[in-house]
Amino acid sequence: MSQERERALIQQAQRGDSAALASLIHEHYSFVFKYLVKVSMDPKMAEDLAQDTMIRCMENIGRYDGSSLFSSWLITIATRLFIDKTRRKKRENSWMKQEENARRLRWNYESQQEDWTDLLDLMSRLPADQRIAILLKHYYGYTYDEIGTLLGIPAGTAKSRVSCGLTELRKEAVRHER
Repeated sequence: MSQERERALIQQAQRGDSAALASLIHEHYSFVFKYLVKVSMDPKMAEDLAQDTMIRCMENIGRYDGSSLFSSWLITIATRLFIDKTRRKKRENSWMKQEENARRLRWNYESQQEDWTDLLDLMSRLPADQRIAILLKHYYGYTYDEIGTLLGIPAGTAKSRVSCGLTELRKEAVRHER
């Protein structure tokens, strides 16, 4: 497709012409998909991301300002979606691993006839930085200054981590009681 034809289709699509928008999407879908396959190394993920990219294109065609090639704009959208999905997947995997470790630890405690309290179960769901700060403060009795020194963070940050962690524990405890 020539650049002149593409510019005309973009302008028509921005004025609400759905046929022009469909034509743009049809013309660029394969390019975006192939790019995402190379980025993700996963054809299924690439397919999902290419579809999401085209949806974002349809939703935001009015924001395209022509300062870059239309294909570059689509690549930017696709790349951001890939990064977001990768981060989300990383967080999910981290959470799953944390849950698995907590189950394993609980089994170890119980197999040795040691108590695994509901509090330990709730603590296992906290981020490590909050869990460490709470344990150092309320189990081992360190001051915020000492926690800060141990962890290499300001005392205020240690206090914040304890406070945020305790808030989360309270929320989880309420949910757990229901």
